[in-house]
Amino acid sequence: METATSVITSKFQTTIPKAVRENLKLAVSDTITWEVEGGEILVRAKKNNFMSYKNSIKVGPGKIEDDIELAKELKLEKYR
Repeated sequence: METATSVITSKFQTTIPKAVRENLKLAVSDTITWEVEGGEILVRAKKNNFMSYKNSIKVGPGKIEDDIELAKELKLEKYR
């Protein structure tokens, strides 16, 4: 079992120690959960799996001009 410490700042933030980040291969946008069990904190890392986004983006032939026009319309709706 690896042990590491970090300090809680005045904004109640803390840094994940480098040895822990490297051991768990954590990356930006990964998520950690905090659980309290019997007065102790249990922190678990959840890796963001790139393949979980499979089929979430429409691909195939299309026209970039149509996409640009749609993006402009959606942006204008934001300010209406």
